[in-house]
Parts: sequence; structure tokens; C-alpha cells
Amino acid sequence: MENQGASVVISHHILDGKEQEYEKWLDEIVPVTRHSKGFIDLQIVRPIPHLTFVYTVIIRFDSIDNLKNWMKSDNRKLLIEKANPLFRKNDNYQIKSGLDFLFNTENEGKKVPLRWKQFLVTWSAIYPLSLAIPLLVIPVLRFLQIPPNHYFDALLNSGFIVFLMVFVVMPNYTVLIKKWLYR
Repeated sequence: MENQGASVVISHHILDGKEQEYEKWLDEIVPVTRHSKGFIDLQIVRPIPHLTFVYTVIIRFDSIDNLKNWMKSDNRKLLIEKANPLFRKNDNYQIKSGLDFLFNTENEGKKVPLRWKQFLVTWSAIYPLSLAIPLLVIPVLRFLQIPPNHYFDALLNSGFIVFLMVFVVMPNYTVLIKKWLYR
């Protein structure tokens, strides 16, 4: 089987008033994660203050084996035990290979859509976002008198697109087309 990398999406529901302690804990676990074998990158999606309390951490490794080794490592277990008093719910995560984490498979058991279907679905979701997001973001940046900068503009546009893909579009889109997707 071709080595496609692997991702884990971790959700931590933090107790009210424990956000600063959790941020300190992140300062401790992130460097340990970065030095794990096969680590590629990670993203932390922080909650909206006074509105949500869920931190989402997406970590990518070069292989499913290296990812599983990190998730089951003694270092991670000790750090999770340390953070447990901060959690409203237990440490919750899903491991997926490649871009599988974009495809909601909770109701489909372990079934993953065919790669060509994943490609078509992802492309059909990203295309309209890549047209619409710049039309919304760029005028706001200019209104805020942020000077045009191709790289900064692209950074913000792509950040909004990825955020919407992972948290809004794909969870709903895949439910809508699941009969075709998982056939």
C-alpha cells in the first residue's frame, strides 16, 4: 500500500475557566509532538471566547504507524493524564489516512470512499469556496486599510477555505451525498 501519510483530529472540550491552563499544557505537549518520529505539522483551532469551549488539534504524520506510535506513546499518555482535570469530556480523537478525515464515516463504520470519489468531492467543494472567499475577504482587508500583499491575501484566503472545508462544508456535504460516496 502506498504511504499517504495520516492525520489525527483531536477534540478537547475544556472546562470553563481552564483555558489558560490548557494553553500552558499545549506549550508543553506541542514541542514533544513536533519531535516525534514522522511528524509533519499540526494546527490548533482555538474556541471562540465566551462562545465555544472546544479546542481542535489536527496533527499530520508521514505514516499511519508513526501516528499510532505517537498516540499510544508513554509521553503522550503522561501528558494526557496531566490535562485530564481540564477536560469536560475525555480525550477524543479520530485517526485517518490521507485526506480521509474530511469524509464523515461515523455512520459508515470503517468504510472509506474510493480515492477518485474523494478527489471529485473535495474539488467540487473547494472550487466554489476558492471563488467566493476572496470576494468576501479581500474587500474586508482593503476596508481595514491592510495594503495588498499577494502572499498575505493568499494565506488568509486559504486559511478560511481550509477552516470551512474541515468544519462546515465536508461534514455536511458528505452527509448529503453519502449514498453515492460510499457506494
